[in-house]
Amino acid sequence: MFAEISDEFVARIPPEKLDSDYESSVLDVTRRSLEGKLVDLTENDRVVSKCYVVRVTSAMPKGEGTIVHGDGAVYQTVEYRALAFEPRMQEVLDGLVVSVQKFGAFVRIGPFDGLLHISQIMDDRIDIDLGNQRFIGKDTKRDVRVGDKVRVRIVAMNLSSASVEESKIGLTMKQVGLGKLDWLKPKKIKQ
Repeated sequence: MFAEISDEFVARIPPEKLDSDYESSVLDVTRRSLEGKLVDLTENDRVVSKCYVVRVTSAMPKGEGTIVHGDGAVYQTVEYRALAFEPRMQEVLDGLVVSVQKFGAFVRIGPFDGLLHISQIMDDRIDIDLGNQRFIGKDTKRDVRVGDKVRVRIVAMNLSSASVEESKIGLTMKQVGLGKLDWLKPKKIKQ
């Protein structure tokens, strides 16, 4: 889910940025430090989840900065607001199949690639066609291939690492209302 977050962090403002407009330097350093990164969301000094910072919308210095002997930079506490993507357990999302492997498919949801294990694709026996990058149901003849839009549910998640690439998200399509979007279109009744 996309959300607007507010938090604080300590930015290192390098000496070469101190001669220009200080507030724009703080915003620039905050953007370079946080955008495209996973950050902890805290509540009462306790980490409650992680989110991916898409865009810092504002950043303002809080109090006076600190200069460390021998560094020359200013360490400034910054209050910032940002647009972030925060995946949540049991959340239903639309994604795009980006890769097919023997063990399952990788589905892009926001900035993350989640694993849709072969056992979680459909209630059917599945043939794997790696040459054409697809899975085919033996009885239903439904297929899932690279480029398909799918609706999935998050069933497992580990965002404890510091990078998006090392994060793990498990997905399923084996529930009512989930699956390839073409499968979910209402069927026309012949009269």
